Amino acid sequence: MGKITGFKEFDRKTEAYRSVELRIKDYGEIFTGTHDVAHLQDQGARCMDCGVPFCQSSNGCPVDNLIPEWNDLVYHDKWQEALTRLHKTNNFPEFTGRVCPAPCEGSCVLGLNNPAVTIKNIEQAIVDRGFDENWIQPHKVLYRTGKKVAVVGSGPAGLATAEELNKLGHSVSVFERADRIGGLLMYGIPNMKLGKEVVDRRVNLLKTSGIEFITNVNVGKDISTEQLQKDFDALVFTTGATQARDLPVDNRDADGVHLAMEYLTKNTQSLLNTGHADDSELSAKDKDVIVIGGGDTGTDCIGTAVRQGAKSIVNFELMGKPPEDRAESNPWPLWPLIYRVDYGHAEATEVFGADPRQYHLMTKSFVKDESGKVVGLNTVNVDFKEGQLIEIDGSEKIWNTQLVLLSMGFIAPEHYLSDDANIDLDKRGNYQANYGEYATSQTGIFTAGDCRRGQSLVVWAINEGRGVASKVDEYLA
Repeated sequence: MGKITGFKEFDRKTEAYRSVELRIKDYGEIFTGTHDVAHLQDQGARCMDCGVPFCQSSNGCPVDNLIPEWNDLVYHDKWQEALTRLHKTNNFPEFTGRVCPAPCEGSCVLGLNNPAVTIKNIEQAIVDRGFDENWIQPHKVLYRTGKKVAVVGSGPAGLATAEELNKLGHSVSVFERADRIGGLLMYGIPNMKLGKEVVDRRVNLLKTSGIEFITNVNVGKDISTEQLQKDFDALVFTTGATQARDLPVDNRDADGVHLAMEYLTKNTQSLLNTGHADDSELSAKDKDVIVIGGGDTGTDCIGTAVRQGAKSIVNFELMGKPPEDRAESNPWPLWPLIYRVDYGHAEATEVFGADPRQYHLMTKSFVKDESGKVVGLNTVNVDFKEGQLIEIDGSEKIWNTQLVLLSMGFIAPEHYLSDDANIDLDKRGNYQANYGEYATSQTGIFTAGDCRRGQSLVVWAINEGRGVASKVDEYLA
């Protein structure tokens, strides 16, 4: 695929983000919005004619993207054909091309001894051009089966489920408890990384294709699953894993200690409703901000706090700093557990003069003033010996803060819906259903995405949305 000697002739070069100086002044996407065709053709040419393309294996791409094929088509300037191949496996490449951490690149065969192909950049460029050229149009459903399906939750799993079932001719209604469609895509990922006009654009296509979207309805509270079962032939739960991991230490109830998703949601809502994210009651403006926990959500909190005008930002990590290169225990084609600088880290470094991350830190308690507001927290340095966490004597420290954001991942879906539907849970508290089957313990109720598998990637949500749609179709036959 690509150019036979391309991987020898061209070095890996990713598309640059907007400069930090400019992008921290607004909430527009960090991407430039333009794609250099010649540059991307060179990058596509780096894709080798691999005997086994690990990039599209289970370690690489959960939706089995036909990566070598569309890399080759881009190299040969066949962009519309590349888009057709991309959409064959991925319902929403404009989402994954922006927010996916690209495990495909971690599994790229070229990555054995050279920097991997810029797969993510190429994917985003293909779909962006598809929209620019009006190649992407609503799907026309020519035949209706007369069967009705209710999808509960409008994140990536729910949207993929709805689109696939709609293509099969079933009538689909998507229920969302929030005021806007998109779930994690709308409120869990800030505008800088995924513009909400990008989400709305795809949702509008789905609406035009015949899918019904119902907002501000919380199934399990506002309407029962029993009622939905009377009105629909099948139900699919794609509610996500929204129960966040908390930090039960002294003074957790202090005013100013918030879950990261609460912070991101309120600020995105404020931005969409008023045009000003710093109008939110949880604004970081002029505050010493501490983000506990890393990952994408922690980075998003940092990037948001930078834009709101935080006085300072520190990011606590319990684990140590990752190595610059793969460890022997982390071989290719596994996801490389290496040190990375994401957009939020780069922005905080530019503004405050140092990377905000502090490693081997464990929070012992929060400090609050007489009015109940958080004013600090106590930490201790830790180490790991033979798998055991050890506190280091004499390393205690008090940090000043007026806003603490807890970004420690998610443990399970909320259970009011599963209680209402009387479906079984697995040992981790997720909705019980086997991968590839997706059927819950109640006949006619299916589940997919993070609420079934646990917190995961957008690509896995799309994978399971496509999979559950196939099983629901079999059930309705």
